Amino acid sequence: MDEAVEFDGKEIRLLDQRFLPHENKIVRCRNEKETADAIKTMVVRGAPAIGVTAAYGMAIAKNPNEAAIKLKSARPTAVDLANAIEYMLSEIKKGTDAKQAAIMWHEKIRECTKKICEHGASLLKNGNKVLLHCNAGPLATGGYGTSLGAVIEAGKTKNIMVYVDETRPRFQGALTAHELKKVGIPHKVIPDSAAGSALRNLKINSVMVGADRIVRNGDFANKIGTYPLSVLAKENLVPFYVLAPFSTIDFSTESGEQIKIEERDEEEVLMVNSHRIYEKGTQVYNPSFDVTPARYVTAYITEHGIHKNISELMKLHKRE
Repeated sequence: MDEAVEFDGKEIRLLDQRFLPHENKIVRCRNEKETADAIKTMVVRGAPAIGVTAAYGMAIAKNPNEAAIKLKSARPTAVDLANAIEYMLSEIKKGTDAKQAAIMWHEKIRECTKKICEHGASLLKNGNKVLLHCNAGPLATGGYGTSLGAVIEAGKTKNIMVYVDETRPRFQGALTAHELKKVGIPHKVIPDSAAGSALRNLKINSVMVGADRIVRNGDFANKIGTYPLSVLAKENLVPFYVLAPFSTIDFSTESGEQIKIEERDEEEVLMVNSHRIYEKGTQVYNPSFDVTPARYVTAYITEHGIHKNISELMKLHKRE
């Protein structure tokens, strides 16, 4: 299986990202419950890929309205999930074949992520060093990727060196390193706590991250650890770019303070590869995401281009 999400009209096949890069396991979903469980347990992850999976989950559901509630609750922070479901409900109401509608959503994500990668790659020069957080390549999007995708696109014609945050507690940096290795782009993995030293000492030219939700004032939610990275980037005068599909923007939410942040199981922190690291009884605070204020963002990159501020995106929204 080459892609993170595949659909044959009857079942969804997901490349189980919990076992990558060491094992290729496939999870098959034949109804909306199995699809929601796969999203919740992070068999599939990354906002666009979650949205694509949810669209296919709607396509195989017997009751779309009930399925919409179940699927939306699986990962509440990522707005692509909700947008994909609303799109499916709208198309089904119009009389569009549900399976065809889901395929069209997937094609839309492929096309927009391709454009995001091209726009993002234009920001990178030959010899640049880039710092990435979490994983936002093809695995996370069901398409070409966003922040990692831009680096992969740039790497086709330029020499790029990548520093990869481990992105604890789920080590999504391992997926980024895996995808970089596949395309032959030089990279080094760094502990999250080394990001400040890397920005100060290694002459990094830019930080690129994805986003799970961008709101009206430009604040955005992304994988935990993004916010301190943005502060460190600004302190060290390193451009900080956010790459995400236009569908990731939540124009109904005014500021980051209103974003619901998902908290995950404490075992993600207490255990590593099924081995307990901390004593029993240790308490954990484990938010899956944090919110980065707009003032730390150098530019937003969508399929429509490079946008220096949220106002430019608001103008696009009003024209749609």
